[in-house]
Formats: sequence, structure tokens, C-alpha cells
Amino acid sequence: MNTVKLAPLLLIFVEVANKRSFTAAAKKLGMSKSAISQQIKRLEESLGHQLLIRNTRGVVLTSAGERLLERSELLSEQLSMTLTELDSEKDQPSGHFKVSVPPFFEKGIVIPALKQLCLEFPKLTPEVVVTEKWQDLIEHNLDAAIFGGDIKNCDYRALSIGTVSEVFCASPRYLKQYGAVTSINNLSEHKYIGTAWHRAKLQIFSDDYRHEQRVAVPHSAKVNTLTTALEAVLNDMGVALLPEFLANPHLQQEGLVRVLPDLRGRSWHFYFLHQYKGEKPVHVTRFYQLYQHYFNKGITSFEPSTSI
Repeated sequence: MNTVKLAPLLLIFVEVANKRSFTAAAKKLGMSKSAISQQIKRLEESLGHQLLIRNTRGVVLTSAGERLLERSELLSEQLSMTLTELDSEKDQPSGHFKVSVPPFFEKGIVIPALKQLCLEFPKLTPEVVVTEKWQDLIEHNLDAAIFGGDIKNCDYRALSIGTVSEVFCASPRYLKQYGAVTSINNLSEHKYIGTAWHRAKLQIFSDDYRHEQRVAVPHSAKVNTLTTALEAVLNDMGVALLPEFLANPHLQQEGLVRVLPDLRGRSWHFYFLHQYKGEKPVHVTRFYQLYQHYFNKGITSFEPSTSI
């Protein structure tokens, strides 16, 4: 198999697969729709697998297409970054690269992003600070920081990464002992675990975020970290609002149960903070791209959980 000849076909495939559209990919790449279709056909014939299925709503990936996309989707960004480096004639980035990140994002997001960054820029020495607290970039000598929630007034640049929503959770043992949570009003009759980042009145939304209400719920305990909140719920201490990505593994393993499935807490926005007013160093830009890629992949990787 001639991998050199397949490389441009893979780049075209990634564009079609990501956009789920031959038309949109053709427009992005400046090619005709028929040319795109021919290149995909060549790729499928070379690999001996059907990768895409057309339907009335666009394009669907086959299982082989999904596997190929997972291994190929960073090719375009890697090529773009390589050409940018050559064009700018800058030295390979080197030295200390210090970032702060929230807890629970290490596995599947931070470490894969840093691994890829170090492969592309082997002269970098990364340092990761895991913290839930706001970290001032200058005070803590940080190159970048990942922060979730409302951004403080500062002169730093904030690039959007994505959002995380919250769901109400309790352990099966807690529900067996105290009964089901039947409504938001019924929640006040349960042991509710309050958190430092929520206000006195909780922002409660419908599952589709079309409707909002603010409800005062007395708490039986209060915590100030996600680690403590999760452990309290897992240890049958009550009901809490937990980030969905954090709760999902436990929901799937039936260590937690989602209660009030028609309701959600607020949606928390995560940002990539840096202090560069002009063009960012190439490795900082690349880390942002990689972090956003693995963040979005990690947040959407879980199947919907069963709710009761």
C-alpha cells in the first residue's frame, strides 16, 4: 500500500467525515463535489473498506470510517502546524511550558493533549498544575490556564473550549433508604449536598435548557471541591449536582443514579486563558487546539445514561 499517495486522500476524508457533508467539504477545500466523491472512492478501493454512507441528511460513517477518522483527524492540523513553523522560520519551541488545569480532566484530555504536544515539540518540558482555583497567569508563572465558570476581570485573553452541564445524582443505596426524588420541591425533603460554587438559589433548567427556575434548596452538607462532592454522593450522603462528564462513568456502572432526569443545573463554560496580546507562540496555539479536540471528544464520548 502506497501511504504517500493515500495521504491527500486521508485529508479529504477527514474533512468530509468531520463536516458530514460532501458539499461542505468541497467548499472548504476548493474542489468540486464530484472530485471529492472520486477521491473518497479511490480511498475506499485502496483500503478495501466502505468508509461513508450517503443518506438524505448527509453522510454517515461506517464502523471502519469511525476507526479511520479517530486515527486520522489530527493529520490536517499537524500538517498545517508543520507548514506554519517552516514558513515562519522560527526555532523549535523549547524550555518550560507550565499550565494549570481543573481536576478530573487529566485522563482522556490533559495527558493525551500533552503527549501529542511533546511528540510535535520534543524540546518542551511541560509542567501541569491541577487545581480548581483561579490561577493568575503572571503570579503563578503560567503559560496558559484552563478555567471553568465566570471569568474574573483581567487583561488575559480567553479562548472558548466548550461547555459542561450538570445533572442531579444520588447513589442507589441512598435512594433505597430515603426514597425517590420525585420533583424539585421534593428535593428539599432529601439530604442535599451544597457546593461552594452554587448560589443560595440554584439555577435549574429543563433538560433542553429552554426553561429556567431558581430554587432555594437547604443543604445537609456543603463542600468546596468536585472531588469531595463526588465522594459524598458515592458514599450515600445525599443528592448533588455533578458535572455530567464526571457522573457518567458512575452512572454507566450503576454506582450512581440520575434523579430528576427532566432537569439540569447550569452549563459551565470552560476557557483557555493566555496573556499574549499579539500572535501566540506556536506551541501555545497547538496546546489549545489539542486540548479543545480532546475536551470535545471526551465530553461527547459517553452514551446517554439510564435515568430513573
